[in-house]
Order: sequence, then C-alpha cells, then structure tokens
Amino acid sequence: MMKAVAASFIQKIGALWLRIRPAGILSILGLSALSLGLAACATNLGGPGLTTPNQATEAAALGPSGKSHRPVKIAMLLPLGGFSQSAAVAKSMKQAGEMALFELDNPAIQLIAKDDKGTPEGARAAAQQAIDEGAEIILGPLFSSAVTGAASVARTANVPIIAFSNDRKVAGNGVYLLSYLPESEVERIVTYTISKGKRRFAALIPNGTYGAAIENSFRSTVTRSGGTIVALERYEPGANQMLEPARRVFDIIKQAGQMGSPVEALFLPGGQETLPSLGPQIAYAGLDTSRIKIIGTGAWEFPNIGRDQAFVGGWYPNPDPRGWREFSERFARNFGQAPPRLASLAYDAMSLAITLSSNPSANRYSPAAITRASGFNGVDGIVRFTPDGLSSRGLAVLEVQKFGSSVVDPAPGGPTTPLTTGGLSPQQQKESPWAIPGTGAY
Repeated sequence: MMKAVAASFIQKIGALWLRIRPAGILSILGLSALSLGLAACATNLGGPGLTTPNQATEAAALGPSGKSHRPVKIAMLLPLGGFSQSAAVAKSMKQAGEMALFELDNPAIQLIAKDDKGTPEGARAAAQQAIDEGAEIILGPLFSSAVTGAASVARTANVPIIAFSNDRKVAGNGVYLLSYLPESEVERIVTYTISKGKRRFAALIPNGTYGAAIENSFRSTVTRSGGTIVALERYEPGANQMLEPARRVFDIIKQAGQMGSPVEALFLPGGQETLPSLGPQIAYAGLDTSRIKIIGTGAWEFPNIGRDQAFVGGWYPNPDPRGWREFSERFARNFGQAPPRLASLAYDAMSLAITLSSNPSANRYSPAAITRASGFNGVDGIVRFTPDGLSSRGLAVLEVQKFGSSVVDPAPGGPTTPLTTGGLSPQQQKESPWAIPGTGAY
C-alpha cells in the first residue's frame, strides 16, 4: 500500500512539474520532497493539502479517446528578484500559489510565474510575456505601480487581473483587488456593536489619509444604523501628541455619564503603534470598560494586545482565524517556515482562478464570472468582487482576551466554492496592518 501511495505521489509531482513554468520549479521541490516523505510513511494523509490524486478528476480533464484539452494557463506576477524583504514575501506568495495548484490538483492548469521586478516597466514586460505564452488571467502584481504597468498590457489583450495591491486607485476596468477595505471593517464592527444595543459612540481616530477614510466610514455607518456620535477627536501618532485629544474625549464621556446619557462604545481604530499608549490613559481617566465597550479595526490583530487590561473584552473585525491557522500549518509543513500574512492572497487567487477554469473558454474569466453574486470562500472567508474592481468580504468579530482572542460572532455564511481573499491610497497603505514590513506599502 505504501509503495502504491508513493508511486501515486511521484506521478502527481511529475505532472505538477510539467504544469509550472521554470520560475516556479525550484520552490516546488520543497513541496514535492515533503509530499514524498509523507507518502513513504503514511497511507492516510487526509486534510485539504497533501492527498492522493483523484483519478476521476484526472479522467475528466481528458477528452474523447483520452486526448487532453488545451491547458488553462494562469500567470502570477510578483517582485521575485533580489534579496529584499519584498522579494522574500513574494517568494512565499508564489509558494502559496503553487500549494493551491498542488492541493486542488487540476491537471488542466498550468502556472506561469514571472518576476515583475516591482516596477511598472518590469510588470509591463512580464505581463506581455505571460500573455504571449497564453495566460488567460493574471494574478498579481503586488505593488500598485506594477499593477498599473501590467494593466496597460492586459487590458489591450482583454486579460483580467486579480491584483494583490491595496491601492484602490488601480482597481476597475479589468483589475480586481483582493486586499482589504477599511470601510468593510468599520461597517462590520459598528453594525455589530449597535446590534448589541450600544448606540452612543465616542471615537479617537489617528490623523492621516487612513484615519480620514476610517472617520468617513464611521460617521456614515453610525448615522445609517441609527446610532449617535457623542464625541470624536483626531490625534497625531506619538504618546505625547495623543494626550490632549484623548483627555478631551474621556472628559466628554464622563460628562455624558453624569448627565444620564452615557457613551456606550469607544472606537479606537489605531494599531500596534498607538494602542499601547492609549491603554494607560483609559485606566488613568477611570473609564469603566465593563460598561463602555472598546471597539477597533483589524489593526488590533497583533500579539499581546490583551496585555493591557483596558482592551480585554474589546471587539474588532477580522477574518475568521481558523482558516488562516489551518493554512499556515499546511504551508509550514510544506515549506519549513511560517507564511507571511499576504501569502493567503496568493493561495486564494490561485484557487479562484482554478475554480473558474471549469467555465467554458469563451467566458471563463469574464467580468460576470469574477463578480458572480455567490462570491468565493477561502482562507480568509467570503469575498465578492464588485464591478468597479473592489471587494466585499465576510468578517468575523473577535473579542480580546488576556492571551489571544476568540470569535464572538462568526463571519456571515456564504458560498463554499474553494478560493479566496479592496483598496487603500498610497498613504493609507503605510498604515495598513497588511503592509509589507520595511516597505510600508503594497
């Protein structure tokens, strides 16, 4: 039995080797070596990752008399060259895409990986090469300037792009973003808070374009949902610069309580750079966090946030952590290291492209197919693309605990089609919790 399983893996890896163009061959060696090792010592691998080939699926890829169909070619453009942190992230993203190709095991798919050099010119050349080689859809690039370069070629060839940038300015006209919109996070946490009977809000929001986007969404969502904003202040990052705006908000909160119209929720959309400085101020002001719910955004997803008692019990929106945890474990088993957070975008983009590859060739990756109402579900939950190239997604609500966090409201139910995972301005990118360390933008 073990020999049969090992032989099956050898056959699968051999087929996969032929389906990955040269830029992707080296990294797949780690995946294949681990797969063969597992095959030699186990007869029941289980899980969504390393499984034996489905002969029925392979047979379905063959036409009459065993003739194979023309392969569906999917391009992935990433800044793979050099030794920068961006290149390291890009390499892991490419590995995640290869892992999706391996796990979903569709023999009709061929991956074309290209180095876009992280520049408009490099991406333009890489996109042209991929299209010349028959790519029907492009996954990536990562940086917004590279997306612009690739799009100039792809639009002419009517080839859609599923990009990893979070700059909403590059979305639309055939470019779809898999990144996160701050508006989605704000809407999710505010509407959930109001659903729990807390309608009177105060807010302390960082200055900058990211903060402006957060504030606009916060104001509109609270108003639309029947809530009231009692106090709102902006602050410059830095402990000393937060003191006065925080004091003003906390004074208004205490006055409102004394007048019998208490503030019920305090919105703090800052992240790891600012929250540790705000926690002691909340305690010093004497705010009762058992009555006033502290809420935030996905920027709260950082280690040891529960170290400060002020945030324990607070709520914030984020993808359901179970999907990411399972993906991370599979990635680490395959490649010997934990994936960067952006790796799930590449895995989900590849899964999406493979899912849609079963459509008739004439409309395989048409706008209607990509923006289908049912959306897709993957590592980071549900995602639906809008006609303007942005995305909406289902987010869970998590509650901060002393050690870690727990889901208090699951992401909304939705489609089960395998996939997954938008956009910020360049300055907002620097403040995004998804930004690449050392670059601040993508």
